[in-house]
Amino acid sequence: MISQIQLDQDIRSLSDFRANAASYIERVKSNHRPLILTQHGKSSAVLIDVEDYQKLLDKVQLLEELSTARRELDNGEGVSQDEFFSELRAEYSS
Repeated sequence: MISQIQLDQDIRSLSDFRANAASYIERVKSNHRPLILTQHGKSSAVLIDVEDYQKLLDKVQLLEELSTARRELDNGEGVSQDEFFSELRAEYSS
């Protein structure tokens, strides 16, 4: 899981990153802290471990699905929790 950034260690210029890319990539993979890259003194990109990125995408997808489900229930669509579990039991008990 992504760890909290440490401002004194996890912000680097793009030119510094280019010169030391392999070591920064290894560091991000091992400590799971994002690396913020700057250009002309302003933040321009964030480097995170690929597994941490996938976990973020999975969480976003889950939250979107939950939001859609909530909206459908509020609009009278979908099924109640009780109805869902009744259907699930009926399907898997046979």
